Amino acid sequence: MLDKERVLSKIDELDRYLFELKEVVPVSFAEYQKIEKKRSCERLLQLCIESVIDICKLFVSGLALGLPSEENDLFNKMRKKEILSQEMVIVLKEMRGFRNILIHEYTAIDDELVYDAAKEKLTDFNKFKTEILNILKKVEK
Repeated sequence: MLDKERVLSKIDELDRYLFELKEVVPVSFAEYQKIEKKRSCERLLQLCIESVIDICKLFVSGLALGLPSEENDLFNKMRKKEILSQEMVIVLKEMRGFRNILIHEYTAIDDELVYDAAKEKLTDFNKFKTEILNILKKVEK
């Protein structure tokens, strides 16, 4: 059974990270070059993405959608049950790949890409939340 309270708690966590990210992301790329700004943005983006993945794990396990072979399989299982749109699955797979770069390849991080994500991609998280909250309403019925 889907633990709606845990899902909502994870959504709250995501909201907190997004709020913090909006507070620290600088107006200019030049200001972003300060090490504390770069690391703060990188870490908060990572935490946002991990919150999204955790929400997906709660859905897959709570609705008994099967054992995912990898994180991308979480998204595919949710798509198959029409929990997520195809467009959102594509976005989530890109997020997961971006998170992996942030975690595993610090020397290869493209600062402009991270800065752009912190400035321009936050709407993807809100679209995800909308899809999840709409499904939660349906599950309650």
